[in-house]
Amino acid sequence: MRMIKNGYLYQVTFMANVFPVNCYLVEEEDGLTLIDAALGYCAKGILKAAETIGKPITKIVLTHAHEDHVGALDSLKAILPEVPVYISIRDHRLMNDDRSLDPHEEQTPIKGGVPKKLKTRANVLLKEGDLVGSLTAIESPGHTPGSMAFLDLRSKALIAGDAFQTRGGIAVAGDLKPLFPFPSFGTWSKKTALTSAKKLVSYEPELLAVGHGEMVVHPVSVMAQAIENLERKIG
Repeated sequence: MRMIKNGYLYQVTFMANVFPVNCYLVEEEDGLTLIDAALGYCAKGILKAAETIGKPITKIVLTHAHEDHVGALDSLKAILPEVPVYISIRDHRLMNDDRSLDPHEEQTPIKGGVPKKLKTRANVLLKEGDLVGSLTAIESPGHTPGSMAFLDLRSKALIAGDAFQTRGGIAVAGDLKPLFPFPSFGTWSKKTALTSAKKLVSYEPELLAVGHGEMVVHPVSVMAQAIENLERKIG
């Protein structure tokens, strides 16, 4: 496990040199908001990171329902049963292994690993603009139909889940990077992801924090380049 601090945000990384999987702890006055729950074996590392910071985890927020973002959720809830779990209204269906699509959504199969044995369900279902402590929820579908990003209103740090990746080169979800192709393999709709990427860059974040790869300071120009790259590929 590796932990890197930037302002109110702590990036907690597992398998940093092989298959980096990030989750995040956001510091609030009364505790920590955990964004994503990494892989199944990561609960101890996440709890250790919180202990190092010196505050309790008071909320668990999920960017989407793929197994590398919810893997340790059951283990964490067994230890922290009173901590509420948040996910988008749309990806709560995926959390329940419901891969059905709505009529207005691109009719391509939902991809990526969705854990079939996940016991935990969300306590709070999020929609656009909802506040979770200092974070505002931003609907950013594409990687999954219900993906969400979260913007810290104090620092303009954007925790984007898999809407972007920075491992193997910065890319919008669905834009295959040969050095790290896995987020692309798990992306449901490139066109929808592109629309969401344009929406996210319009917030002019000061920091980009993603599910796979390093954090990027002053990321607007590289986010815009990633958008242009995918736009050129899909026309």
